[in-house]
Amino acid sequence: MAAPGPGEYFSVGSHVSCLTCLGQRLQGEVVAFDYQSKMLTLKCASSSGKPNLNDVVLINLAYVSEVDIINDRAETPPPLASLNVSKLANRARTEKEDKLSQAYAISAGVSVEGQQLFQTIHKTIKDCKWQEKNIIVMDDVIISPPYQAENCKGKEGSALSHVRKIVEKHFRDVESQKSMQRSQAQQTQKDSTLSS
Repeated sequence: MAAPGPGEYFSVGSHVSCLTCLGQRLQGEVVAFDYQSKMLTLKCASSSGKPNLNDVVLINLAYVSEVDIINDRAETPPPLASLNVSKLANRARTEKEDKLSQAYAISAGVSVEGQQLFQTIHKTIKDCKWQEKNIIVMDDVIISPPYQAENCKGKEGSALSHVRKIVEKHFRDVESQKSMQRSQAQQTQKDSTLSS
């Protein structure tokens, strides 16, 4: 079946299979369909493999070469679950603040290493922000360029010690990753030399 023609639509709750123009097969339950924009929303099995989760995929039917209806739903779909609007608003606000913080760091000329360290700290301690090129953690610890453990300043105590440990671990992990990439590159080079 091709993309829907005039007056055709997909019922919410139906199960469909789509073949994209890139050859990718997508299969799932119809969550929504907008005829005017030809957008189809499917609830598919989770790509993480976790049984209690689902992926939600938006499909532009202009880029689909084939659509098959596996199981058409004739009865009225169940009511939609209620949304916690305040939780969604808080999440959107937090995401916006994070993106603005990243944009600020880039515009302030912060090094890539500094930006990566900020992201690492922010995963553990949400209370961190930029002040020019310095990272401020919990309003107690200041990390200045070049963002090493010895660049952590603040009142001696558990906060400073904890932040220093995060910084040290971050740079150990970065160095470990670089060394692994170097050894893989050397191995690839050896393999290509041997095959020549």
